[in-house]
Amino acid sequence: MNNYVIIMAGGIGSRFWPFSRTDFPKQFHDVLGTGKSLLQQTVERFDGICPPENIYIVTNDIYGNLVKEQLPFLKDEQILLEPCGKNTAPCIAYAAYKIISKDAKANLIVSPSDHIILKEELFKEKIRTGLEKVTNSDMLLTLGIEPNRPDTGYGYIKYKKDTDEVKKVLAFTEKPNLEKATLFLDSGDYVWNAGIFIWSASSITKAFEKHAYMLHRLFSKGEYYNDNETNFINTAYEKCESISIDYAIMEKASNVSVLLCDIGWSDLGTWKSLYEISDKDADGNVLEGTIRTYDTENCIVKTPKNKLVVAQGLNGYIVAEYNNVLMICKKDQEQKVKEFVEELKSHDLKEYY
Repeated sequence: MNNYVIIMAGGIGSRFWPFSRTDFPKQFHDVLGTGKSLLQQTVERFDGICPPENIYIVTNDIYGNLVKEQLPFLKDEQILLEPCGKNTAPCIAYAAYKIISKDAKANLIVSPSDHIILKEELFKEKIRTGLEKVTNSDMLLTLGIEPNRPDTGYGYIKYKKDTDEVKKVLAFTEKPNLEKATLFLDSGDYVWNAGIFIWSASSITKAFEKHAYMLHRLFSKGEYYNDNETNFINTAYEKCESISIDYAIMEKASNVSVLLCDIGWSDLGTWKSLYEISDKDADGNVLEGTIRTYDTENCIVKTPKNKLVVAQGLNGYIVAEYNNVLMICKKDQEQKVKEFVEELKSHDLKEYY
C-alpha cells in the first residue's frame, strides 16, 4: 500500500510526427497495433506492484480529458495537471510532494508513459528488487539498460563494477557522439539511462531540498488534495525553472545507484526505434496499412487502412501518413523530423503539428 507509481505523460513526442501531434501525442496512440495506447500499456505494466488508487499521471492540462478517457478508473486527484511543460524535475517534484503529504512512508516509481518493455515479468522482478533496496534507505535508484550498440540517442550511466546487483553511479553522460558511444560500449562500464527511477518519497524530497532548493521551496508548501491545488500549481509553475531531473538531482547527488536490466526496453522515441522493435517482412519492411511494395526494402510504412499505398524502388525510407500530413523521409535522416515540426511552428501552421 506504500508503493506509488508516477507516470509522466505530458510530452508531445515531436520526433514521432506526424502521428504525434500537440493535440494528440504519441502516448495516447496505439502505436504497436495492440488495441491499447502506450499510456494504457504503461499502467498495466505496474499491475501487482501497487494498487490502482496509487497510480498518478502527471500530464499537461490540455490532456486531462484524454487521460480520463483512456484510464477511467482514475480519480481526479490521481491526474496531476501541469499548466505548461517545465521538463521532468518540476513534474516529479509536484507528484512527490503531493504524495508525501498523504503518505510519509511512500515509495515512488517514476516512469515515462511512452516506452516499450518486451520482458514485462522480468521488469516487474527488477522493480520489486528496486523497491526492496530503497525502502528505509536514502538511495536514489535508476534503471540502467545493458547496451547492445553504440547508440547516440540515449544518455549513458557509468557505474562502479562490483558483484552487487545494484551498483554505485560514477557519472552521467548526455547523448554522446558515435566515437564516445563506441568507447562506452567497448569499456563495459556503461549502461543506457532509461529514465525510470525508484526512491522513497522522503529521499527524493530531501534531494530536492539539498540540490534544487527553489523547487523544494515551491512545492513543499503545496496545497494538495483540496480545491486550492490547481491555483497553487499554476502559481508554482510560473515561478519554477524548466529543468530535467538528471540535471537538477541525479548528476549532483552522491547517493545514486543503478540497477542493471535486460528487459527488452526501447524509449520508442523515433521512427527508427519503432522500426527496430517491429516485425519485418522478407524484405526488411515494417508495414501497417493497405500497402503493396515492389523492389522496396528496409522501410517503415504506416498509413491509413482505407487508402491503398503502392511503393516501388524505395530503400530505407519512412513513409507515414496521419490525418492531414504525409511525410516521406530517409530513415537515416530521421533527426530532421523534429526540424520539420520546428519549421511548421515558426510559420504558425498549427493545423499540421
